[in-house]
Amino acid sequence: MSVAELTWTQVRRAAARRLRAAGVASPEAEARWLVEEAAPDLDASVTKRTLAHFDAMLVRREKGEPLQYVLGRWGFRSLDLLVDPRVLIPRPETEVVAGAAVEEARRIDARVAVDLGTGSGAIALALATEIPALEVWAVDESPDALDVARANLAGIGRVGARVRLVLGDWFTALPAELRGTFGVVVANPPYVADGEELPSEVADWEPTDALYAGADGLDDIRRIISDAPAWLARPGSLVVELAPDQALTVGALAYGSGFDEVIIGRDLADSERYLVARMGAS
Repeated sequence: MSVAELTWTQVRRAAARRLRAAGVASPEAEARWLVEEAAPDLDASVTKRTLAHFDAMLVRREKGEPLQYVLGRWGFRSLDLLVDPRVLIPRPETEVVAGAAVEEARRIDARVAVDLGTGSGAIALALATEIPALEVWAVDESPDALDVARANLAGIGRVGARVRLVLGDWFTALPAELRGTFGVVVANPPYVADGEELPSEVADWEPTDALYAGADGLDDIRRIISDAPAWLARPGSLVVELAPDQALTVGALAYGSGFDEVIIGRDLADSERYLVARMGAS
């Protein structure tokens, strides 16, 4: 059959068969996403150029590259984000964490927030787009990750004027005069224990510096919880993503650092996924 005789429906069905043979868990859905990326108008004719683009993406997916990187973008709350191997893939769990940060910012009428380890900028840009007038700082120690965040920042238009990207290591990247001013500090830090096995799509493709954090996976979370009180306004809230088996330990760390109230929130799979630690008015 010549390219001129092909339809995108036929292309999609053939792709689903190839993805199924490659062991992809949701071959039909992923084949549809790939087709829609190659041909936004499914009534359009299949051409050699569009088919070549589609097949190149399909081969990458067959080799195990995550779908989000193959597509080059992924949805996060109301955002459509650029993503590639320089940053972690935005996940539904982190959307829930971002939602918790938004709720905390609204609850205390925060004026300034910071997203530590911003990566693609997902949480920072969600805060900026969902809370009018909120000033958001976004920190990452990876120049490559900040390049991705900068591209996503350009994509949100005028709202981006309220977001500042900073290169550096957690709170040390921030100007000293911001101490005590943040209504909300939010982070999705590395929290995987060194040596813990991860699915190949994660271990082989996503940036390891954004995944692993010491023998118990808590090296970065400890630093963030310990340092956060000095940077929070009163009232103020810390929101941190974590692994379900870390919840009790992380909650105890927050109480030990002087937080008045600690809440462990659950994700869409009902797993303990994030900490909300609050400081009351002084």
